[in-house]
Amino acid sequence: MPLPTKMTAVGISKTGNSPDVIEEFQFPVPTPGPNQILIKVEWAGVNWSDAQKRRGVWPLALPPFPFALGVECAGTIVSVPTDDEVLKDEEYKVRSLNIGSRVVSFGMAFPNGPMSEYFVTTWDTVYPLPDEISGRTAIATLTPGCTALPLATEAYNVQAGDYVLVHTVAGSVGLFFAQLNKSRGGIVIGTTSTPEKAAIAKANGADHVIIYKTENVAQRVLEITGGLGVHAIFDGVGKDTFQTNLACIRTKGTIVWLGFASGLVEPFAPHITAMKAAKYVFASAAAYFADRKAGREYVAEVFRLVANGVFKPFVHNEYPLSAAGVHGERAMGGDDR
Repeated sequence: MPLPTKMTAVGISKTGNSPDVIEEFQFPVPTPGPNQILIKVEWAGVNWSDAQKRRGVWPLALPPFPFALGVECAGTIVSVPTDDEVLKDEEYKVRSLNIGSRVVSFGMAFPNGPMSEYFVTTWDTVYPLPDEISGRTAIATLTPGCTALPLATEAYNVQAGDYVLVHTVAGSVGLFFAQLNKSRGGIVIGTTSTPEKAAIAKANGADHVIIYKTENVAQRVLEITGGLGVHAIFDGVGKDTFQTNLACIRTKGTIVWLGFASGLVEPFAPHITAMKAAKYVFASAAAYFADRKAGREYVAEVFRLVANGVFKPFVHNEYPLSAAGVHGERAMGGDDR
């Protein structure tokens, strides 16, 4: 069946604090280049990164306006690469990417996002989707899983008995950190804003949850850890939690920044961590996916953890592909803490 010439996409033609800048577009169906794959999109995720792009605070350069939002999709391949070098690439071969294959695609630097009916991308951002994982489950899993797994393995490798502090533990990434770290035998301490969110976090593996609006986070962490502090902190908040992290980390501990929901951390003198010999890592999932083989293995492991019940994805809501569908959506501008 021939492809249509036009497709619906949801994106922006300008930045703004209000979700009202989100629009529906009729874009041409993209023509893939020789090293690219064209996917018929069935599911796309709405993420905090979309809100950052919409507000104009995304740390990378924005694509030319207008562009479609999104960093992930699940769907079916309708066109595969034709470049001989790609077809001979061993990593390409092992992925078995064929017309009709069920796949996912994930990336933080797409020039035009997958919140559209069709999506074109280089083959190395496309991964096989196992038969036992639905597209809906895959999209609820991909971004948080591909963030939590490499960071809790390489930025700091959580071990049994480790005390781990997870900020924004009730958000999608925070819940995956809690689930994963608990499965490894870690003691998970989380922060969140309300008792309702605390209950969700505890149901997903958090041993202790601190309501940061009414409790002193550093004091509670030190009480829980016998005055020693935590082995690792996973922090997507940034500016607001900087001083708290210094108080909560134990000697030779590791602070992993993975975002800046409250703003960028202001410049600081490294010697302030000297007495604890604490390590700082600003970690982006993209860095761990730069190696194609490692990226494929991480995606496969994320889906294995879903199949084994370690990762329990949470779907906040479902929407049709429309601007109205994401207007006011929490991930497009609300507070997930």
